[in-house]
Amino acid sequence: MTKPQIVWLRRDLRMADNPALYHAAKAGPVIAVYVLDDEAAGHHAYGGASRVWLHHALEDLQSSFGRRHAKLILRRGDSMEHLAKIFAETEAEAVHANRHYEPWWRKLQGTLAEQVNLKLYDANYLLPPGAVTTGSGGAYKIYTPFSKATLEQLPPRDALPEPETLSSPQNWPSSDSLDHWQLLPTDPDWAEGIRSYWKFTEQAAHERLDWWDGHIDDYSDARNFPSVDKTSRLSPYLHFGQISPVQIWHHFKAKRSQGWKVFEKELIWRDYAQNAICQFPAYASKSYRDGWDDFPWRDPDSEEEVARDLEAWQKGQTGYPIVDAGMRQLWQTGWMHNRVRMIAASFLIKHLLIDWRHGEKWFWDTLVDADLASNATNWQWVAGTGVDSNMFVRIMAPLSQSEKFDAAAYIREFVPELSDLDEPYIHDPQQHGCKPKDYPAKLIGHRQARERALDAYNAWKG
Repeated sequence: MTKPQIVWLRRDLRMADNPALYHAAKAGPVIAVYVLDDEAAGHHAYGGASRVWLHHALEDLQSSFGRRHAKLILRRGDSMEHLAKIFAETEAEAVHANRHYEPWWRKLQGTLAEQVNLKLYDANYLLPPGAVTTGSGGAYKIYTPFSKATLEQLPPRDALPEPETLSSPQNWPSSDSLDHWQLLPTDPDWAEGIRSYWKFTEQAAHERLDWWDGHIDDYSDARNFPSVDKTSRLSPYLHFGQISPVQIWHHFKAKRSQGWKVFEKELIWRDYAQNAICQFPAYASKSYRDGWDDFPWRDPDSEEEVARDLEAWQKGQTGYPIVDAGMRQLWQTGWMHNRVRMIAASFLIKHLLIDWRHGEKWFWDTLVDADLASNATNWQWVAGTGVDSNMFVRIMAPLSQSEKFDAAAYIREFVPELSDLDEPYIHDPQQHGCKPKDYPAKLIGHRQARERALDAYNAWKG
């Protein structure tokens, strides 16, 4: 009998367009393995919201393998230890895995390749990180030239079908029970909003893709309006690999609309962020530009007032309705509208003068699409600390942004204290003298915050 083929799954929890699974199935009996390795990821082990999604995604994948008379083996602990043990016990021929580029996975892939026959495949990006290079062969640091070069190299590889058949080994390794991992919160159960907002399956990803087909042409303009559902909401499915960017690209490749062109560049931004992490592995915890550790940030770890400000931001109690709506949407659903993410991030960094890393940590714990590369790249872009970033002195005005992008209905949905207010009052009820008693006053006025941020920046620049 052909020797078993181990498939090591991580953020590629899908049956279709899964190169590791596809090629393993052609080679012999498949033993699919998922290892929950919190120690390897360290501070970037899955946060609370991601663990909710992970539970349901693994549950769905177990069902998918079960329908094919196969199994998904679950283990918890050291990936290297478990994979090497299963490899030896089953006398497997190879371990098949899709490449992952987070620093800990790159390290483990290198170590594992020394112990077993490891076959790696490109799976989770339009083009493999490192494939798009400058004329001299170096890596791009700036998004715009990276994007142009990527467009010149597209199309991506063809999407692969699901394996036609999955043959089983003579004996299955032991597996943990998913429920015993206790990924879901129980006391209290704070995930009801996430469960009611999302479907967590591979099929749901493709249903959302089909829905998006009817709306993507409007994306160029409509993406900025949080009160309308005109964003793809594919990000958590992409993050957990329940759908691939290659599948999405081929689905829309015949479109010529401006909406698709803008969305295509956001898929490229995802590739760009991963390339940044490959170049700068500490990007999620260290400012790229020199000197920012000496910036006069207000420190929530040593100042009670600043700690209260950080908590007010986290809970959506800043007195700025659009910021509060975004932060409450994040807590309730595990997701936030893309325009509001920028507004909320800018508010923390520039209105409250709190280091971007506090925001990165909060988003990491509360986003269901908390991707190491994208999260870090987006925060450093807003802060002005990144390799390619906005200037710190460009300070978003949340009140005018709210009115400009017609966020009234969005605010009413997530800030019910303000649901009875009409426009324009709902965007700034304190200024209009109609702030309800149960809604907080502004932590700081916009003009005062802007002046404080600019003063801090100028003093730092010297």
